[in-house]
Amino acid sequence: MKRENQKTSHRDVMRSVAIFVSNLSFEGDFKKQPVYLQEMFELLLDTEFGNDLVLRQKMLSCLKTSRDLVKVLSQFTDKQIQKACDNVTMVKAI
Repeated sequence: MKRENQKTSHRDVMRSVAIFVSNLSFEGDFKKQPVYLQEMFELLLDTEFGNDLVLRQKMLSCLKTSRDLVKVLSQFTDKQIQKACDNVTMVKAI
């Protein structure tokens, strides 16, 4: 992350987001990530470490973010997502 008061352009932000989303597709099926997270969190909740309200709130926030990302991207095919990311990341080069 950049320091405060440094100028960033909309293109820089969009390029970073596109790179992030593009990298997701190389990490396996990101559409299953919420299910994987839920499984891990359920196992963790059964332990002594899982008996922590702050940790539970963080887990729920993480799960919600993952579900929201999948919901937003689910209307597109993997090929469409990759093509859009490629187009955005190429803008910087122009």
